[in-house]
Order: sequence, then structure tokens, then C-alpha cells
Amino acid sequence: MSRLTNKRIVLGVSGSIAAYKAPDIVRRLQDLGAEVRVILTQGGAQFITELSLQVTSKNKVYHNLWDKEAELSMGHIELAKWADVILIAPASANTLANLTAGKANDLLGSVVLASDAPILIAPAMNQQMYNATSVKDNLTTLKQRGVQIINPEHGVQACGDIGEGRLAESDEIAKQVGLMFQSNKLNGKKVLITLGATIEAIDPVRYLSNHSSGKMGMALADACIESGAQVTLIIGNISTPISEPSKQISAISAEQMYQAVMENIDDQDIFIACAAVSDYSIKNPKNHKIKKSDQTLTITLTPSKDVLKAVCNLPQKPLCIGFAAETQNLLKNARNKLKNKGCDAIILNDVSKDDFGFKSDENEVIFIDQKGSLKLAKNSKQKLGRKIIEIIVDKFYK
Repeated sequence: MSRLTNKRIVLGVSGSIAAYKAPDIVRRLQDLGAEVRVILTQGGAQFITELSLQVTSKNKVYHNLWDKEAELSMGHIELAKWADVILIAPASANTLANLTAGKANDLLGSVVLASDAPILIAPAMNQQMYNATSVKDNLTTLKQRGVQIINPEHGVQACGDIGEGRLAESDEIAKQVGLMFQSNKLNGKKVLITLGATIEAIDPVRYLSNHSSGKMGMALADACIESGAQVTLIIGNISTPISEPSKQISAISAEQMYQAVMENIDDQDIFIACAAVSDYSIKNPKNHKIKKSDQTLTITLTPSKDVLKAVCNLPQKPLCIGFAAETQNLLKNARNKLKNKGCDAIILNDVSKDDFGFKSDENEVIFIDQKGSLKLAKNSKQKLGRKIIEIIVDKFYK
């Protein structure tokens, strides 16, 4: 898996001659799998055109905090929520000063203040400016706040001076962004994840299924891979790209998913049952297409095997995390499932909403264990996947 697969990067381009390198930074981020949206400051626009950044990023370039059309939907807030990382490259001395002071006098400053995403800054300026006491103080303050600094390089500058202040190379900047998502929290752990929908055949043409896309399960797989885990995926019917590297096993029906899980559960440290497994299978599916007629058609359903409960009942079970897709009595039903299945935690997913959940790139969930519950507000499934894995590590491996 590329280090930035499915990651959303906001790139801030500020007023430095090094802004001409911004399109190459965009390309290097894209090479690692990222989607990039660019904020071009007023100063940055003196060195690079909006069109060139739009062509390379393949997205609209943002530049005006007071864009009436964008702000009808609180554009700067949406952009802040969208970002997995905010990268400012090049970061001018003026931009560093504004960020240190917490100013929101332009779009970039407003997005930084409104986002909880990690921030990386790649300074670029004249060597004398870079070594000024005020600039060094600003960089120290930003580091203390958790901002990661990508140090500039030493060399000949546009003005003819020689010294430290040249923007880091594009490949190095992209590499540093990629490392933001790598950790060793699950090093040595084996994780088995089910995802997607199962399909129960009625005849060779028709089937019983559900709306699961597999996006939440794949986000969890990405987060586990980034954390150093060895991941096995049991994959039903999905509409999302499959993460690499992982072991992948196809399981179309509930019975096939049950068999695949039980054959691969040995030696697993964590089992995450994210798949929407059909509760019922078709009794005696037809081996030929049922022809339409005016007669009433009756289809008999039989209960499917309970994959999550079966794993939870193993003598040496792994850490078991289930999902509860509910439409009513949400907490009550989820807590009953936690108790009845015997799992360590349940992730409650309200699938009655139209703006998140099934098929959507966003979700809102509640993490429930024996000690209580924690609501994770609406966000991209990629961000929620990383947050869920962080919670699992904090609760069960510390």
C-alpha cells in the first residue's frame, strides 16, 4: 500500500519564490496515493498561478476566505474537516508569524485553526531571514504546539546568498508526510477483518443482500497496516479498492464468510467483524431463473451462522470487536449485542441516516465496551478508522 493511499492532504502555498515547486510537491504526494487540495495565499499567487496548481491537483484551488459561494456551506470549515494532514510548503516568514500568532486573516490561517489534522510546515526563505531570532522563536513555538517542521536545505538561493533556507526537495517533503501515518502500535499483531456485504442467492439471477460498501472495513484495514499489523481480509461484496499489503480471501455468502473466518482465526490477535453478514440465508435456492408469473412467490429464509459469536466462543479467542448497524433503540440494541455475543467492544453505527453510514465516505459511530461508551463525531471513514484503532490500542494494549 502506498503510504498516502486514501489520504486527504491540504497543501498551503505561501509567498516564497519556492512556490514554483508546489506543482511538483503535489505530484509527489499523488505518487504516494494522496488526494491533494491546494490553498494559495495572496503572497503565493505572486509566484505561481492558480491554473497550474488546479491542473496538477485536479481539484479546485482555494484562495479567498471571503468567497461567497464557498462560504454559503462554510467552505473553510468543510476544508478543515476534509483534511487528514495540512502541509504548508513553502512556508514564508510571514506565514510562520501569522500561524504562531493564531491569526485567521486569510483562508489558510482559518483552515489551520478550524482543523484537528496534524500540521507539517516546510519553511523557505532567505538564509538571513531564516536565522533571524524572531523566525527561530516562531519555529520553536510551533514545534511546542505539535507542528512538525520539515527543515530547509543549505545551498545557493534565488537571491544569490548561500546558506540554510532552501525549500526541502519535493520527494523528501512527500516522504515526511507519509511517515505521519506510520506507527508501530500494532507491530507483531495479526488482525483479521471482515468487510462488505454477503450475498444470498435466490436463483442464478437474484439475491438477498444489503447496502454495505466495505469502506469502513477498508479504512480499519488501512489503519491497522499503518500501525504495523499483519492484516487478513475476508471480503464480501464491496465497492471500494482493496488495501495492499494484506492477505485477501473472498467470501460471497454468509456461509462462505463463516468458513473463511473459522479457517483463518487461529493465531489472530484481533478480530474485527465489520462485514454486514446476512442474518438469514435462502432455503433451497433455485438452480435456474425463477420466471415471472401472476402467482404469489414465497421464499423461505433460514438463520445464518453467527460469525462473531462463534469467534467469541472459541476457547482461546482473539480480542473481538463487533459492529452493530442499528436503526432504532441504538444504545440498548448495541449493548445487548455486546453482552450476547461475548465480544470485547461493539462499534455502534446508526444506518437510518441518509448523510452517512452505508455507501457514504463518512460515518458517525459510538465505541462501546464493558466500561462505557465514546461517541466519535461525523467524519471521514478513513479518519474514524484510525481513531478506532487508536482507541483499541489505548484500551486493550496499554
